[in-house]
Amino acid sequence: MDGPDEPLAAEPPAVPLLNRVVAELVGTTALVAVVVGSGIQATELSQDVGLQLLANSLATVFGLGVLILLLGPVSGAHFNPVVTLAEWWSGRKDPKGLGPWEVAAYIPAQIVGAIGGAILADAMFGEQLVTWSTHDRSAGHLLLGEVVATAGLILLIFGLAKSDLLRFAPVAVASYIGAAYWFTSSTSFANPAVTIGRAFTDTFAGIAPSSVPGFVGMQLIGGVVGLALVALIFTHRRPTGSK
Repeated sequence: MDGPDEPLAAEPPAVPLLNRVVAELVGTTALVAVVVGSGIQATELSQDVGLQLLANSLATVFGLGVLILLLGPVSGAHFNPVVTLAEWWSGRKDPKGLGPWEVAAYIPAQIVGAIGGAILADAMFGEQLVTWSTHDRSAGHLLLGEVVATAGLILLIFGLAKSDLLRFAPVAVASYIGAAYWFTSSTSFANPAVTIGRAFTDTFAGIAPSSVPGFVGMQLIGGVVGLALVALIFTHRRPTGSK
């Protein structure tokens, strides 16, 4: 923050919507390529499912952290419709907040990017470009895992924003997703766009198309739960006269 005698810094110009949408498209493409590609590589290098998941989660942690660091200043590095919707809802009364037109541009870009990322990963490893996944993930405990994973993600992101700690988002969000790979039963998809994209590949990271609606529904519920937790935990007022 500026000191009492320092002039206020000029507000940086807004990033054009086209640049932001392209950042969301490219970022989500890269994210899913990392998730799917590292899953394919892991299964080719080891038959141990634990090692496969470890390789997949580590690649995702590093890839996601880099993508947030690189593209966060452009688009906010959502790469996730739930994050975009939560951002819109939280800032709907703020003239500078994310508007409906921006939401309508971000979400299709994220979905297209996720599908493109799965196809790109398959292409890099010589797999058939589009093969619907046969990996059923419809069990109730997996759906509960998605509620928990998504609620935690929203709580983290918007809790950081409320605490003026978003500068730590690349490390914090990537670390959370890496942990959630292991502590949630669903391995933490926590993202409708990524879920849709992963249906296009019948590899380690895939999800059967029939399981997608359930996962997406639970992710949306998790987003609502996450925002409710943010409101309960972070919307407190400081005592009068405190600094």
